[in-house]
Amino acid sequence: MTTTVTRAATFPLLGLLSFTVSGFLTIMTENMPSGLLPEISRDLGVSEGLAGQLLTLYALGSVLAAIPVVTATRRWDRRPLLLGTIAALFIFNSITAFSGSYLLTMGARFIAGMAAGVIWGVLAGYARRMVPVEQQGKAMAVVGVGQPIALCLGVPIGAWLGSFLDWRGVFWVMSGIAALLFIWILAVVPNVPGQQGEGQRSVLQVLRIPGLVPVLSVIFLWILAHNVLYTYIAPFAEATGIGAKNTGILLAVFGISSVIGVWLVGWKVDAALRLLSIISLAGFTVAALVLAFAVHSAPVAFISIALWGLTFGGAPTILQTATADIGGADADVALSMLVTVFNLAVAGGGLLGGLLLEPLGVLSFPWILTGLAILALLVVLASKKGFRPGHRNQHTAVIEVPVDVG
Repeated sequence: MTTTVTRAATFPLLGLLSFTVSGFLTIMTENMPSGLLPEISRDLGVSEGLAGQLLTLYALGSVLAAIPVVTATRRWDRRPLLLGTIAALFIFNSITAFSGSYLLTMGARFIAGMAAGVIWGVLAGYARRMVPVEQQGKAMAVVGVGQPIALCLGVPIGAWLGSFLDWRGVFWVMSGIAALLFIWILAVVPNVPGQQGEGQRSVLQVLRIPGLVPVLSVIFLWILAHNVLYTYIAPFAEATGIGAKNTGILLAVFGISSVIGVWLVGWKVDAALRLLSIISLAGFTVAALVLAFAVHSAPVAFISIALWGLTFGGAPTILQTATADIGGADADVALSMLVTVFNLAVAGGGLLGGLLLEPLGVLSFPWILTGLAILALLVVLASKKGFRPGHRNQHTAVIEVPVDVG
């Protein structure tokens, strides 16, 4: 059934920016403990290894919650669901901030991670439904720009704040951001209804939609490749002669080029999603190859890192757009699968890099990136149902939904 509504004539930038901050907050909350582990371990009376499990439990919560919770709540109105998850981040970041118990802290981190998994499962579909189909790629780029910024700044900002607030103060700051974000979303983001009707597909039926498995495969390969080296960027910087002390500069170069990549993808993703997928993965492969051949040249390494960021920054926008297009009415369920696969690839990258670090050395990692990127590129080239040629308007049904602006 098609319901025609009048959408706002202007692009809802302020509302979409609240989604940008939502994604930024989830990633900041996940990564910040990395720069605060010594303080956390001393305060909670555990080893740094055990303190590091604060990141593991958060990621595990996201992986376990995304598909079942998003599927179970697909009929719910989107704004109350999003507000509930932001409130959960406020509550459980606050519990983390005042908890003196390691077990309570771990439990709070797990539930905060569950909230984050639902947020990422909802954001893309929600943003797409706030704009006409011809602006959906642009909307996704606005939402996605918070991700590379948070990935690059999460650890250093956490360490910087911790230098004068202590680690608990940092989590109180995150709670404050969540509270302000709650008010922001309530004030400016319109509500849209959840998926209506009796013809909802099961998770397995959604997975069987032609083209979805190839897209999820590319997500896993691309994100796995990225995280194999990104997780170990400090030892890689030291091995290449850049120096571990310059890792922050390296991350800044990556972050700036990633934001440019998001902007470029947002500019053209509606018109040429398949072409952008191919160009981005090809460029990512070239960056990895250059790193592999020039690991002892700091200037070349910086150039390669810039190309890496430029070609990887728009990956979430490309992949979320492809996934949601294929999912159609079940886009939120399809996107929850993306969240799960994405987080598994992040964890898998760290695990694979850790297993190979000792026997092969970090200088071998660009070759691993190259191999995984080529596999992902071959999947894209083979799948025209997952990565469709031409303008997205040729393939995407325009289904208008009621938008409650009150």
